[in-house]
Amino acid sequence: MSTRQIVLDTETTGLEPSQGHRIIEIGCVEMVDRRLTGNNFHQYLQPDREIDQAAIEVHGITNEFLADKPRFADLVDDFIAYVDGAELIIHNAPFDMGFLNHELKLLAADHPPLESFCTVVDTLVMAKKMHPGQRNSLDALCKRYDINNSHRELHGALLDAEILADVYLMMTGGQSALSLDASGSDGESFGEPIQRLDPARPRLKVVRASADELSAHQQRLDLIEKGAGGGCLWRQLDQAGVAGTPGGEIK
Repeated sequence: MSTRQIVLDTETTGLEPSQGHRIIEIGCVEMVDRRLTGNNFHQYLQPDREIDQAAIEVHGITNEFLADKPRFADLVDDFIAYVDGAELIIHNAPFDMGFLNHELKLLAADHPPLESFCTVVDTLVMAKKMHPGQRNSLDALCKRYDINNSHRELHGALLDAEILADVYLMMTGGQSALSLDASGSDGESFGEPIQRLDPARPRLKVVRASADELSAHQQRLDLIEKGAGGGCLWRQLDQAGVAGTPGGEIK
C-alpha cells in the first residue's frame, strides 16, 4: 500500500489565533512513497482583517495583495479532500495545526479537527531528538543537511513546504529505502521498512581473485602496514577470519 504524505506550511496575519489572527497562505507538497509527485496545493486567502506589520516583514504578503483572494470557506472542501487520509509533515506542527483548526471552528463550532482526517508528524520534534541542544529552525536544518535555500529571502508557505520536503527526506534517509540512521532516540523508525531478500533466491555468483590480483592485494597491504607502523586493519581481520579468505566465497 502506498504511503501518501503532505508537507504543509502556512503564513498568517500574526502569531495567535486566539487574538483573531488568520491564515493568509497555505502551501502543500505531496509525496507518495517518499517521492515528490508535483500534485501540490497552494492558495492565498483573504483574512478579513489587517496583517500585522511584523508579519509582513517576515513573509512580504500585503493587505492589498490579498484583497481579491478567496476566503478559507471558499476552499475548505477542496483542502480537506486533498489532505484526507494523508500524513501531514509540518515543522512546528502546533502552530499550523492551531491556525487550521481555528479556521475550521470559525466555519462551525462543532467542526471536527484536522487530525480527524489525517495524521501529523512534527519535524521540529524529530530534529530536536536527532540534534539535541542545536538550532533546529528550517534554515538551520538546511545548512546542516547541505540543502540550498538561498532563494528563500522571505517566508512563503509553498516555498517553505518544498524546502521542508527536502529536509524531511534527508532527515529520514533520503528517497531510497537505505538509511544508516533513520530512527529517533525513542526507537521510532522514520525511514522505510527494511526490504529482506527471499531466502530461496539463487546463490550469488562467486568471483575469485586471480594470482596476480592476490599478489597486488598483498603488496597494497604491505604499503598500508608500513604507513600505519605495523597496524594494518585489513590484514588483522584476514588473520582473525573476519574478512574471509582473499578471493574466497562471500559470506
